[in-house]
Amino acid sequence: MDIKDITETLQVGGYKLTSQRKAILNVIIENQDDHLSCDEIYSMVREKHPDLGIATVYRTLQLFEKLEIVYRLNFDDGCSRYELTSDSKEHHHHHLICLDCGKVIEVKLDLLDTLEEEIEKEEHFTIVDHNVKFYGYCNDCKK
Repeated sequence: MDIKDITETLQVGGYKLTSQRKAILNVIIENQDDHLSCDEIYSMVREKHPDLGIATVYRTLQLFEKLEIVYRLNFDDGCSRYELTSDSKEHHHHHLICLDCGKVIEVKLDLLDTLEEEIEKEEHFTIVDHNVKFYGYCNDCKK
């Protein structure tokens, strides 16, 4: 999803890409591999926009989630994290979570397609998404 798509999504929903929303969006885009929390996004946005409040960041993230601009993730660490929604309608998440430093690494491989097909056939269940988390230690923390 690029800025043009996001602007269009906002317009279709009856919203504008305000300077505040754009500042928040830029932080998410610039750090899209980091799975930022609301507080982290707020801290980064405040560096360039000190007048922006945390409530604005929360409301903007809720709006972006509602319009499917961002996807909210839960890594069982007590806070929600956000990433841009992919262009693909299939939204499979696989993450490696370091138990020591908390680093989150997104796994690009999706090896569960065959398993999903078997589950759908056997259980007569339509799967629309899945989210897999692996817990362990990153390369830096193993040392």
